[in-house]
Amino acid sequence: MELIVAVYDDWGIGRDGTQPVALKADRKFFRETTRGAMVIVGRRTIGDFPGQKPLPGRVNVALTRSHIQIPGFTVVHSPEEAAELAKTAERAMVIGGGSIYRQMLPLCDKAYVTKVHTTPESDTFFPDLDTDPQWKLETILQSGEEDGITYDICLYSRI
Repeated sequence: MELIVAVYDDWGIGRDGTQPVALKADRKFFRETTRGAMVIVGRRTIGDFPGQKPLPGRVNVALTRSHIQIPGFTVVHSPEEAAELAKTAERAMVIGGGSIYRQMLPLCDKAYVTKVHTTPESDTFFPDLDTDPQWKLETILQSGEEDGITYDICLYSRI
C-alpha cells in the first residue's frame, strides 16, 4: 500500500479538518497519482471532499469505527480490513486524515509527501519521516513555487 499527504515544515497537515494552505500543484499531483486507485480515507476527511461525495475515478473506501453506510464508499472498520480490501486493487492509497495515516502507516511501503514550505497553525500532524529510521527519501519528484510558497513533492520508501 501507498499513501499520499501534504505536510508543512513542522509536519502539520491541517487544522479544523481542512488544509490551511493548499497548492494547486499539489492538488493536481494528488488527482493524477490517485486516479484509478483505491483510496482509503477517514470519515471526518470525507467532510472536506467537494460536496462530501466520493472522489471520481477512484474506488472510495471509508475507514471508520462507526457502523454506518456512506453512499459511494465501501465502509471498513479496521486497518486490517482496509489492508485486506486493498489487496483486491491494483493500487491502493491512504489519503487521510491524521488518525487514518497513523493507523495505516505501518502497512504502507511508499509515501508521496508534498512538503509545503510554510508553517500555518495546524492541529493535526503527520509523523516526520525524515527522522524515522524505517523510512528513507528516495527522490524529489518535483519542486516549484506557487503564490510565494515553495514546495517539494517527495517519494519516501520503507527500508
